[in-house]
Amino acid sequence: MEVRSKRSKLSPLFYLLPALVIIISFRLLPILYSFFVSFFEWKIKRGGFLCLGQYWALIHDPVFWKSLLNTVYFVIGTVPTSLLLSLFFAVLLNQRIRAMGAYRTTFFLPVITSMVAVSMVWKWIYHPRLGLANFLLGLVGIKPLGWLNEPTGILKLASSGIGLSIPKWLGGPSLALVSIIIMSVWKGLGYNIVLFLAGLQNIPKQLYEAARIDGAGNFCSFRRITWPLLSPTTFFVLLMTTIVSFQVFTQIYLMTGPPVGGPQGTTKVIVYYLYERGFVTFDRGYASAIALVLFVIILSLTLLQRKLVERRVHYG
Repeated sequence: MEVRSKRSKLSPLFYLLPALVIIISFRLLPILYSFFVSFFEWKIKRGGFLCLGQYWALIHDPVFWKSLLNTVYFVIGTVPTSLLLSLFFAVLLNQRIRAMGAYRTTFFLPVITSMVAVSMVWKWIYHPRLGLANFLLGLVGIKPLGWLNEPTGILKLASSGIGLSIPKWLGGPSLALVSIIIMSVWKGLGYNIVLFLAGLQNIPKQLYEAARIDGAGNFCSFRRITWPLLSPTTFFVLLMTTIVSFQVFTQIYLMTGPPVGGPQGTTKVIVYYLYERGFVTFDRGYASAIALVLFVIILSLTLLQRKLVERRVHYG
């Protein structure tokens, strides 16, 4: 009996073993190795031990701070926009209308499309002379924009358009970065819509019927029923979109990448800078330090979101 009980206790571990091997081999060990490498001057081969020298150099690196600021701009532009738009369209797609399956498929198609293909298409859309974006602007009498080639901040462009002048440091993200934000929101919108749709369809219909009997309108029903019961889904979407936005790289590289990371480096995000230091200049120690700092930033933001937002999540 004792042997059988021991086997029953060990058997779940054997089922978990393949997943544990993959996680340890491809997640945990690379993180630990990167942490180890960040303490050395490590280019083609390992050099001297620098202790915290790489991190000290990182603090005094203006390119790192510029790339971090660009990343923050990207996150601030992507996360709220994606959250609001996906919730809005999910509520619309949750209604009973004709050809609902076709609408849902249309919204989800960009998600399953290769990021490389999407980036190339949007790069053509933003082309200064042949692109669709400037063609549409021309139809309404607006002069063509540089889009991916424009380093000027979007707020400075908007203020100059109405005759105001603001300092450069208040200009906000460049038009090039905003262009990539628009494309990134469009690309990931369908995934978040599916998550919100799943949350909406789990809300009991009887609650809406009771609210309608009590005289509640659509806005009141959304505020008192939909939004509280959708808070777990909203919290998950917020967490995942934030994490993914901090790791943006592919569309930056393909649309405004080499040699400097966009016009005047205004689209050089932190992962792109990590790539430059690790795979262009082959400074593996410095790149590992950037990776560890990015890990700490994402982990800190995740814990902060859980502390501040999760307490308002209604698991009903």
